[in-house]
Amino acid sequence: MAKRTRSTKKRVVKVSPQGKAFIKASFNNIIVSLTNEDGQVISWSSSGKMGFKGSKKNTPYAAQLAAEDCSKTAYDLGLRKVKVYVKGPGSGRESAIRAIDAAGISVTEIVDRTPLPHNGCRPPKRRRV
Repeated sequence: MAKRTRSTKKRVVKVSPQGKAFIKASFNNIIVSLTNEDGQVISWSSSGKMGFKGSKKNTPYAAQLAAEDCSKTAYDLGLRKVKVYVKGPGSGRESAIRAIDAAGISVTEIVDRTPLPHNGCRPPKRRRV
């Protein structure tokens, strides 16, 4: 039996000089996405994609490498200015922003989008180690 494969058309993203950078820094990983003004992803990277495993994924150095990798690709495609949206409590938020700036993409604005509960769900029971 032969498997049928569907040919999927790859979406072409329009790259303009201005865009947005989304940095999600959780306790376990850091994901950096660079998009155009409409929110279509131009390039992305994460500390896991860069080869870090376990607790090393949530270090400022891993965030820096992920942001550098992501911004080099976007810079080559023509992205020059970004508005940065940071989300999450993880370490490496600042080093990711610095790495984007060092790659030649100028950061115009930084917005913190970390979700804060207004006493939402009940937290899990306290850890016993």
